[in-house]
Amino acid sequence: MGESPSPAVDDGVLLGRVRARDDAALEALYRRYGSICYRLAYRIVGDEHLAHDVVQQVFLAIWRDESYDAQRGTFGSWLLSVAHHKAVDMLRRERGRLTRLADEQEIVELAAAGPSVADQAWENLRAVRTRAALRRLSAEQREVLLLAYYGGYTQREIAEITGLPLGTVKSRTLHAMRRLRELLADSMESLEGGEP
Repeated sequence: MGESPSPAVDDGVLLGRVRARDDAALEALYRRYGSICYRLAYRIVGDEHLAHDVVQQVFLAIWRDESYDAQRGTFGSWLLSVAHHKAVDMLRRERGRLTRLADEQEIVELAAAGPSVADQAWENLRAVRTRAALRRLSAEQREVLLLAYYGGYTQREIAEITGLPLGTVKSRTLHAMRRLRELLADSMESLEGGEP
């Protein structure tokens, strides 16, 4: 077991120590990010037990050294992205389990109330275009938008998570939204022009 790190130790240093199997460093990261990961997971899954399971999976991913790349953003935003993905996966699995337990009538009613195939196709196309446009933003712009719109965080919370001044978060968000709007408009023009 490693020595308990001070609160001022950088995330990158702690992550290096985790990779060297220092469980005190993992515990320090958990103290730093565990509650914020839990809040995000709970917003998505809506169940405290499932949210705790998601947090456990997130920190297991850190222990297993799953693909953090410092060039793609801060450790905190990467960790919240992992929490978001794991919570969505958990929600899908839970919905699948509940659907299997539902009787045939409930399944028929759900299917009848769902969107049409054409609506689903358009929604899928919009999602693909949005993800492609997000990838074309700078890492800094992408980070604030993902935290705001996928994570559900306020600009003040984003400032706390990223360590940026609130004014910087606000201006980055504004510039990112303008750029995303331009990219999506170009994308829709190419779609209407017959390009895939």
